[in-house]
Amino acid sequence: MSLTPEHQMQFLYSLRSKGVTDTNVLQAMEAVDRGHFVQGLFASRAYDDMPLAIACGQTISQPSVVGLMTQALNVTPRCNVMEIGTGSGYQAAILCQLARRVYTVERHRDLARNAQKTFDALGLVNVTVITADGSHGLPDQAPFDRILLTAAPEDPPANLLEQLRVGGVMVLPVGQSDAVQRLIKIEKTDSGLEYTELCDVRFVPLVEGLAQD
Repeated sequence: MSLTPEHQMQFLYSLRSKGVTDTNVLQAMEAVDRGHFVQGLFASRAYDDMPLAIACGQTISQPSVVGLMTQALNVTPRCNVMEIGTGSGYQAAILCQLARRVYTVERHRDLARNAQKTFDALGLVNVTVITADGSHGLPDQAPFDRILLTAAPEDPPANLLEQLRVGGVMVLPVGQSDAVQRLIKIEKTDSGLEYTELCDVRFVPLVEGLAQD
């Protein structure tokens, strides 16, 4: 299924109606066809504002949540970004439109492999897919200007905050279950961490270790 002008108009209207108003974010999301990241049974729903199941028991987030998270991250063209939880690669592809470099970490080998194939097909050269335990982040590549988690820990991980540059931003869902989670923004300043609660969300939990698949 391809993105028609009608789909595109409805897609952008839906994003704006849910609070995604940043022009750069909207342009990035317009440039990335979600249809490339949804295959099989749910391909016909690629442009609906809803989460969809993908392989390995994971999901592709609904576009409005992707937009709100990207907007809160406030990515600039000089940013090095780390994403924890590649999934289909949709969020990372949008970040690629805004950032200098994106490192995206996935614990499921099949998801990482498929995301890399999609990035290659789309000609996205400023993204690096790494199969690893995302709960550890990428200390060898740190510090990062921006960090985004697409899986929910119970609390913001201290080790990932250590990998965030002073002046940087982390956006993540937090919660003790997949039914009660809040999306939060953390800004790292010279004097400490500043927290902003954004909205209720529902993400898969952040799981330690590589997946056995």
